Order: sequence, then structure tokens, then C-alpha cells
Amino acid sequence: MRWLRYLWAAPNTLIGITIGLLLGGRVEWVSGVAEIHGRWIARGLRSMPVPAAAMTLGHVVLGCTIGDLERTRRHERVHVRQYERWGPFFLPAYLGASLVLRLMGRDAYRGNPFEIEAYAVDDPSAVTYPRRGV
Repeated sequence: MRWLRYLWAAPNTLIGITIGLLLGGRVEWVSGVAEIHGRWIARGLRSMPVPAAAMTLGHVVLGCTIGDLERTRRHERVHVRQYERWGPFFLPAYLGASLVLRLMGRDAYRGNPFEIEAYAVDDPSAVTYPRRGV
């Protein structure tokens, strides 16, 4: 049944692979997930509204560096499982939750239920939260 999870998340995985390869990233397969990192990926992740060390798209994790991919692996694997559950509806659900939170005057990133679930697996002493307003 594992192939069904890959198929269900495939539209997002294709987006991740396309972005990673267009930005000249280096790919390594780790436990069935493509981890892609590189200089241009790092620039993109660091220039996002909430700067990130890594970001998941289906079964692809884009990271600034190998170290960032290793450090965020547990967190990002939660997002991989979320993509396996939500499939093509993950991105609209994630962005929709952030929009609702923003409209309510709450933190659209830290208050997002998808992020709350992912941060719950982290060791609180090892978690580094992105700076606000960057």
C-alpha cells in the first residue's frame, strides 16, 4: 500500500522535484524521501516570508544545507506523512489554515495545526523558530 501514498502525494512531489532540479540542487534519497539542497534552494528558503531551513513538498524535502536537512529531518517527516494523508489537498489546507489564522490576528505559522503537529516531535531544546517579521 506504500505505493498508494506515493501516488496520492505525487502532484506535490513533482513540484518539489521540479523546483529542486531547476535550482540546481543535489539530490539524496533518505528513507524513501528525496532530500535536495543547494545554494539557490537556500536563497529561496531564506527569502520566504517565514525564512526556513527546510520545506517539504510531498516526498521531497528542500533544504539549505545537508546539516539543515539532518537537523530538521524528524519535523519534515511529519510533513511527509501529512502529504500522504492529504495528498493534493495539503497545500490548499495548509495555506487556508494560515490565511484564517492571519485574518484572526494570530500567528499564521506557529498557530498552523500542521506546524503544531510537526513541532511536537522535536526536542524543545533543539527547536529553532524563525524570527518574526523577517
